[in-house]
Amino acid sequence: MKKILAYFILVTLVSVACREEKSALEVFATPEGAINGYDPVSYYKDKPVKGTPDRTYQWENATWHFSSAENLSLFKADPEKYAPQFGGYCAYGMADGHKAPTQPDAWTIVDDKLYFNYNKEVLAKWRENTDEFIKKAVDNWPTVRKDPF
Repeated sequence: MKKILAYFILVTLVSVACREEKSALEVFATPEGAINGYDPVSYYKDKPVKGTPDRTYQWENATWHFSSAENLSLFKADPEKYAPQFGGYCAYGMADGHKAPTQPDAWTIVDDKLYFNYNKEVLAKWRENTDEFIKKAVDNWPTVRKDPF
């Protein structure tokens, strides 16, 4: 009986997780939140910092964390301005036509838009031809955005 109950609980949890994952496909999120729990507005200021659990905002089916009330307000007023391009997925991967996770320290801002990359090595490749990669990624995003990750 215990095995049946444990199996039922496991199936229920997996089912719920899959529904949540499908609804948040367009934003790269971990259990810590969108973009690994980092404050997206902080990338436009001094340096990237992690947000706190008491300052969150639901947008695009993801939980965004903020390090200050000011940053939370700025994001709420204009999320498209501060949210990373391609939902926070790797911009280099998007240029190649697929989704890839990202690291909070592999980022760049180009023309006042935030881009993330898989890691710092990929970020270095991204910087070799950023304009071309952005064009390819923009072309790929409408098709890839709803793909499973």
